[in-house]
Amino acid sequence: MSFQEGVRLFNDARFWDAHEVWEAIWLEAPEPDRRFIQGMIQLAAAYHHLQRGTYRGGVRLFAAAAAKLSSFPEGYRGLMREDAVQAGELHRERAARGEKIAPDEYPKLRYN
Repeated sequence: MSFQEGVRLFNDARFWDAHEVWEAIWLEAPEPDRRFIQGMIQLAAAYHHLQRGTYRGGVRLFAAAAAKLSSFPEGYRGLMREDAVQAGELHRERAARGEKIAPDEYPKLRYN
């Protein structure tokens, strides 16, 4: 399993699977990677909650992911994650209002 495999799964909207791949890496990662990967896990889990319709859990996880990821520069681990983080903030607000997020609105992670 690799971080890139998690990115591929995230981009395929297989958020639970991305979460699982990243969690296996996170368990053995040193800091600061550990904190970054945990933020990515939380972002994937937030979208998984939206897919399941459990918006309250998604709202909490979007906030946790943003808090962790905000301390990392754009391009950390080669990942251009800012678009996904910004989408997560918008989707957190919408989920808090109980609005459904369509699958074609899910963000994609890109490499620089």
